[in-house]
Amino acid sequence: MSQRDLKEAFVSNLNGTSLQEVALGSFLTPLCLLNRGLILILYHQARGTALLPLPLVSHLILDFFVLVLPLVLSCTVLNATLPQVIVSLTFVSACVLCHIYRHPSARHPQSTVGTFLQSHVQFNQVPFVTNFRVFVNVKTAISILAVDFMVFPRRYAKSETYGTGVMDFGVGAYVFANALVCPEARRKNISGSKLHHITKQLVSVWPLVVLGMGRLVSVKMTGYHEHVTEYGAHWNFFFTLAIVRVVATVLLAILPASQSWVIALLISGFYQFTLETSGLKAFIIHNNDREKDFLHANKEGLFSAVGYIAIYMAGVQVGLYVMQPRSHVRQWLKALCNLFLGSFVLYAALSPCQTFVDPVSRRMANLSFCLWSVAQSLFFMSCLGVADMVLLFSKRTSGCRFVPSSWNWCEKQSDSVSDKKTGQMERLCLVQAVSRNQLLFFLLANVMTGLTNSLVNTLGCSSLFSVCVLLAYMFTNCFVIHVLHLCGITVKFW
Repeated sequence: MSQRDLKEAFVSNLNGTSLQEVALGSFLTPLCLLNRGLILILYHQARGTALLPLPLVSHLILDFFVLVLPLVLSCTVLNATLPQVIVSLTFVSACVLCHIYRHPSARHPQSTVGTFLQSHVQFNQVPFVTNFRVFVNVKTAISILAVDFMVFPRRYAKSETYGTGVMDFGVGAYVFANALVCPEARRKNISGSKLHHITKQLVSVWPLVVLGMGRLVSVKMTGYHEHVTEYGAHWNFFFTLAIVRVVATVLLAILPASQSWVIALLISGFYQFTLETSGLKAFIIHNNDREKDFLHANKEGLFSAVGYIAIYMAGVQVGLYVMQPRSHVRQWLKALCNLFLGSFVLYAALSPCQTFVDPVSRRMANLSFCLWSVAQSLFFMSCLGVADMVLLFSKRTSGCRFVPSSWNWCEKQSDSVSDKKTGQMERLCLVQAVSRNQLLFFLLANVMTGLTNSLVNTLGCSSLFSVCVLLAYMFTNCFVIHVLHLCGITVKFW
């Protein structure tokens, strides 16, 4: 077999992992964010500032080693000990929290919890939404290269037909993340007629179409390995993102955004009914005559777009909820409880759906896949929100306001010095850097993945060398995005 055939076989015919293992992985990123914040708070208590020396280098290195390194290790050499890693990080976080709470500079312990629950928060963005979107992107960037190495467990890779791999969740979460901050979810006023708005959105997806065409041409010209049953012979995820955005815009221009969950349920339900009653399921899974026409060649990409549209519409509904104006800690705690409840309800619905209807299938993006993607997205986002609440409590207890990508409590009087330092911390934050240029980060990761595969025999690498390559690849991606953020550059094509 050729090297290309070996790589294609390496990522084919896989069955994924359990729902429990995917859910367990949701705790890692919140713990990493919490620990990054606690490190800065400890430094603030010791030195009176959270700004590290040599900020251009030190903050990027801190963010990379605390936020990115654990994610790389957890899906490679430490994948078999993920529960122990999470327990260890939780224990460390608890110890540091106790130290901060009992530090001499901490506010009066007896009144801290009570005043925290009564306090108000301020923010420019909803922190856990930003973190959710950023880390879905970061985990995607890690996985698209890591999957080609032997050190990456096969159960985490995309399943062939049925299954729940970590990468299967990644594509659903990516669509969900885009929906959370779309204009409709942010209640952004639409200027002009609805037709003008639809036309504007049609034009705005041209970068995705160009990127999709660029990927198609580069793959065919270079002979790069491709998993055909993932999206088809000519289709790719960029095209799916473009189609989903266009169709969702049309639907939201006709139907009320406040009823997006109904639309999502109707779309996914009708699509599943069609799969079961029309022979469409057999056509997608068993008909391999890809030379016949464009439909046969790209059936997975074309039909799965229906399921992704349903996920997007569900994301719009969640975005409308989390973007509601709230300023009180109690209100946000109630919102997080509701997100957890929503995740629980959807997981409860998933169990009978898998048993009596159809198991989860990313290849078809069926009803079970839609339920799972939204349920797991809500759970992951809720965990991020809880971690940020704990971090806010630590900030308030220590009096440190200078932790980026998190809530701040409202002061009675505005402090221009504190606001300036907070802005400086955000400028040095890797999370904010990726948030600023998310599409560019995703594109850069795809380009670097192709370049790495052309230079390295990924199937012949040792575990140590594989991890080193992945870390170098991720650091390059992060460094480029971080420099652009420091220079105040936002790359946007529309």
